[in-house]
Amino acid sequence: MAEQTHQRKAEVRALARLAGDELGGAVDGIAAVHRAIAGRVFAAVRLGVGPAAIPVQAVHDVITDGVYRIVSGTAIVAGQVAERAVDLPGIEVPSRTVYGAGFLGALQGLIGDSLEDSRPILAGPMTVRVDGAPVAPEQIGAVVGRPSRRVVVFLHGLVETEHAWRLGGRASYTERIEQDLGYSTLQIRYNSGLHISENARQLSELLARLVEHWPVEIEELSLVGHSMGGLIARGACFDANEAKLPWVRRVRHLVCLGSPHLGAPLEQLVHFASAALVRVPETKPLGRLLRRRSAGIRDLRHGSLVDEDWRGADTDSLRRRAIREVPLLDGADHYFVTACITRSPRHPLGRIIGDGLVLTPSASGRNRARRIGFDDANGLHIPAANHFTLLNHEAVYEGLRRWLSTDPETAAAAR
Repeated sequence: MAEQTHQRKAEVRALARLAGDELGGAVDGIAAVHRAIAGRVFAAVRLGVGPAAIPVQAVHDVITDGVYRIVSGTAIVAGQVAERAVDLPGIEVPSRTVYGAGFLGALQGLIGDSLEDSRPILAGPMTVRVDGAPVAPEQIGAVVGRPSRRVVVFLHGLVETEHAWRLGGRASYTERIEQDLGYSTLQIRYNSGLHISENARQLSELLARLVEHWPVEIEELSLVGHSMGGLIARGACFDANEAKLPWVRRVRHLVCLGSPHLGAPLEQLVHFASAALVRVPETKPLGRLLRRRSAGIRDLRHGSLVDEDWRGADTDSLRRRAIREVPLLDGADHYFVTACITRSPRHPLGRIIGDGLVLTPSASGRNRARRIGFDDANGLHIPAANHFTLLNHEAVYEGLRRWLSTDPETAAAAR
């Protein structure tokens, strides 16, 4: 109880300080826009009335700058005071509640890499979560009632948490798999603002500990990832295979639900939009805001899975970067699910929007320039659905149940 009290105070106070700092930063951005617009207005006025406008502009600038400075400073000071004093003893630890975790998950997805350095209490390491609470692999035996030799690990996507799998309030894939197949399932929560390669390493380390401390010997390990989660699962398997870690030899299935293997068009659009916005004084603050997006989001531009894709690179450069193609794991079956908001992925709108965030070719790992290597027979397409539909959909579950029941060697022989 004392540990949870300390955690609650730390999270609440860090959130209060962050709110003050962000509000102060927002005010500074508004001030910059105001200053740029006013400068253009006064420049136009000077063309008409001449030097007489200069004293008026000087008074205007002094007053507005002072007001903005006071408001910004007050917000920051208020955050600093709240960080030292505020507490909400009547509430649960925010990160252990559905809504609190959801807010933190969104915050991490947007600026999680900077939180890792400035406010680590709001970032947190990758953990197994049971009913919202973190469980160390060394204590996993105490919370798993009937451990199976077949374990399925679920990884959420960008700005999500493990609670996302209960979309619509329906029974989650994890609950249904345990009931229908008798497998054990685990749900992972991670800071989706970190580089995908960093989360991949954390996942590899976590799975190594889980395999070591699982109450019975794990014979079959399956990984299911939504969106970014699928990329992290691929990256972890690649890292572990390169390092010859024992846990990766137990992986039999890897399922990617709407994962942008070839990149996400929205991040590509934001990348170019931010470059254009910072060139104009009136929109420069907005451009800077967009450039604050996390390393995890930036990695989705091309589906980067390894450090060499980003280390030492200019993240804001408009030049296309060379992306290392990461091979699929030998000995495991790989499956993918795509979705499209239109009935047919060939519909003109469907070609442009895909599932709203990821295009069908990217989720299937194949376009004219790149090919990940998925077997087309191991794919499933969900028409008239969006990106988040894949978190809890009957057709997706039927695919999961069928795929996870299949032995890779038997499937290979059948093909």
